[in-house]
Amino acid sequence: MNKSVHKVQRASLQVDSQLCTFIEDEALPGTGIEAEQFWSNLTLLFDELTPRNRDLLERRAELQALIDEWHRSHDVIDLEEYRSFLHDIGYIVAPGPAFSVTTTRVDDEIAHIAGPQLVVPVTNARYALNAANARWGSLYDALYGTDALGDAPESTGYDAARGSRVIAWVRSFLDEVLPLEHGSHRDATAYAVVNEDLHVTVGDVATNLADPDAFVGYIGDPSQPTNVLCEHHGLGIEIVIDASHPVGRTDRAYVADVVLESAITAIMDCEDSVATVDGSDKTNAYRNWLGLMKGTLSASVSKDGRTFSRTLNTDREFLSPDGSKVVRPGRSLMLVRNVGHLMTTPAVLDKDGNEVFEGLLDAVVTVLCALHDIQRTDDTYCNSRARSVYVVKPKMHGPDEVAFTNDIFSRVEEILRLHADTIKVGIMDEERRTTVNLAECIRAASSRVAFINTGFLDRTGDEMHTSMYAGPMVRKNDMRSSTWLQAYENWNVDTGLACGLVGRAQIGKGMWAAPDLMSAMLDQKIAHPKAGANCAWVPSPTAATLHATHYHRVDVHDRQRELLDSLRVNGPRASLDDVLQIPVAMNASWSTQDIQEELDNNAQGILGYVVRWVDQGVGCSKVPDINNVGLMEDRATCRISSQHMANWLLHGIVTPEQVRETFQRMAAVVDTQNADDPAYEPMTPSCDGPAFQAAIQLVFSGVEQPSGYTEPILHARRLEKKKSQ
Repeated sequence: MNKSVHKVQRASLQVDSQLCTFIEDEALPGTGIEAEQFWSNLTLLFDELTPRNRDLLERRAELQALIDEWHRSHDVIDLEEYRSFLHDIGYIVAPGPAFSVTTTRVDDEIAHIAGPQLVVPVTNARYALNAANARWGSLYDALYGTDALGDAPESTGYDAARGSRVIAWVRSFLDEVLPLEHGSHRDATAYAVVNEDLHVTVGDVATNLADPDAFVGYIGDPSQPTNVLCEHHGLGIEIVIDASHPVGRTDRAYVADVVLESAITAIMDCEDSVATVDGSDKTNAYRNWLGLMKGTLSASVSKDGRTFSRTLNTDREFLSPDGSKVVRPGRSLMLVRNVGHLMTTPAVLDKDGNEVFEGLLDAVVTVLCALHDIQRTDDTYCNSRARSVYVVKPKMHGPDEVAFTNDIFSRVEEILRLHADTIKVGIMDEERRTTVNLAECIRAASSRVAFINTGFLDRTGDEMHTSMYAGPMVRKNDMRSSTWLQAYENWNVDTGLACGLVGRAQIGKGMWAAPDLMSAMLDQKIAHPKAGANCAWVPSPTAATLHATHYHRVDVHDRQRELLDSLRVNGPRASLDDVLQIPVAMNASWSTQDIQEELDNNAQGILGYVVRWVDQGVGCSKVPDINNVGLMEDRATCRISSQHMANWLLHGIVTPEQVRETFQRMAAVVDTQNADDPAYEPMTPSCDGPAFQAAIQLVFSGVEQPSGYTEPILHARRLEKKKSQ
């Protein structure tokens, strides 16, 4: 049934009634900002900034057309000539003098503590609360309940042998990061606080930590504490002691658990992991973010036959060794990711009846919600103790677009009566024009930058779209060994270090996309702190706890100092020419089977993601791949798969008929994989629904899509689906 959307007049704007009511009745009260003034200022912001936004998008299209034409006229790519061309058209800008960012009023979680970072859809209140509460996590549970030990648990009941393996792993870990002066935690029989030191009884002998300062606090009687808090590399390690606990009572020291400080920061996402296509969707996202900022968000959770309400954790209190109070944050520091500059939203229409740019609306409303945190007088649920707002801004192309974001935030600060540079910016280095101009992008917001990161999937999608006419791209798995990718990862860290981000901002790395493969993550993701990154994305609270062990094993601050010393002596590890290497297959000689496997893999991934996005409004989820391995899929993964297929179609590696046949065959596979979902609507046999048509369109219109983005097609098809419901 087609449901009409009611809009109300505010200033010269037409505002979705749900969004208007939310802003006036929930977001504005308590901020000191009157509704009439808010709407008037919002109108002025749209009037002032919309033309600049349009101009920047036109510049993207202009540059892409010039690059497409250059590749059409050059069968062989001479890097020197190519680099010179990119300079001439302004795609690469001349670098300015050396500088350091001046970002101030930054929370320790951003500036000083290295650790995991969660990214979750803000539209799902339960996920958002889980992420915010993932600051601390059980290492016992993370090891026991996953394949981190090399195998997954075989039953739901407690397996004592598996429990013993977990305990042995954790005691070995404690010996590594909290070594004793004598003996091992494996042989501990008691933990006690004596003369302001932590005494650990090993056999009949009491010993101390090798680093006594690692002992931070405790709960309970000093002679028999229930909780012991230590710190290593700036991260908390809590030993839980409980003789009545099923695990604790079998332990010689009655240790029931070891809890790690895990997700230090969490990005509440309004972008890639959500499906927000109208005023109702946007209101839901903003309302959850407001609840997080106020500390009032709750969600009903059913588990083990009981239902309860999940809310934000409070801070954790301990006694210091001298008996004074120690307070450790109970929640991750929350950032909010706005959308990029591309999309408009029907949630608000301007004075001419046009949809406003969604990124402009996000900037104003998400920061308005955060005012409740900045202005709070009770620190019970305080997010930013530095009284800053952290906005991650994705999909910016080059310094001019970062400068535009900087100006947007300045205008928002004026409207909301905030001090200059209260709003901090996270620059996502996921577009090629940002990578090659990264230092100048950072310079364009040098008083706000609190975060840069690399994102393999979106960056690969843009790599392929930018060079679409250069030739057929290598297979997706081969991208990981491409020259440009390693150069890009090193270039990002080196540039961040050279621009003075140490002590002021995060240098981040991308997502581990396989939430069920924790053993592999433990083996591989330690590469991120070793690379000098002080945060990296993980797909779940459990993954955050396991990834936290990497930051105990690698001193990121020492690693950054090593890289800085090397940078001063040897210069950057990657050259611009390395970054500009295009991942084309020089002598494509794939077999028919190779080509079909690549098509099957891409089509199945696109369909598995798109069918949930379009039909159910699920923006990110664990989607079984073609081998039934659950992978986190979002618009970045969809972008790379659709652009890859579009590229092979353009260069004749595959035919339109092959692509259509593959999509139809893979639709049946995806239907089978989702057979147990009662809300799922099969795509077969008709293959004519909006979800299937969206998948086809993403490929056959992939060359024409702006920067290869999936949003225009997904939004249109989701709106089509919503109107029919």
